[in-house]
Amino acid sequence: MDIKYIHEPTDLQCGQAVLAMVLGVSVDEIIDHLGNDKETTLKEMKDTFRSYGVYVSDERILVHDRSELPEMCLLSLETPRCWHWSLYCSGTFYDPEHGVMDDFPDSNRRYYWTLSI
Repeated sequence: MDIKYIHEPTDLQCGQAVLAMVLGVSVDEIIDHLGNDKETTLKEMKDTFRSYGVYVSDERILVHDRSELPEMCLLSLETPRCWHWSLYCSGTFYDPEHGVMDDFPDSNRRYYWTLSI
């Protein structure tokens, strides 16, 4: 899948940016869909993916190393500042705050949910 990187417009819009990257729409469209321009909940993330026809697994899986990740997944990362949404696809991390990366951004606990289109 070809991901177009989107930087989060504000510090509170990492979820909207991840949704926009996966769904190929603008952050504004996601904000309108959610009716929310602040932090997103797991329920909002899953409901939005599913409403656009994207499969998202039910199970949250703890991950320690990038080699454990599926082809594409939603990441929840405990960063030094806060809990944070991020995206992994085809060997690359698309982090709304930190950019396009080869490995996880600085984080302690890391979880994922498998995504597929």
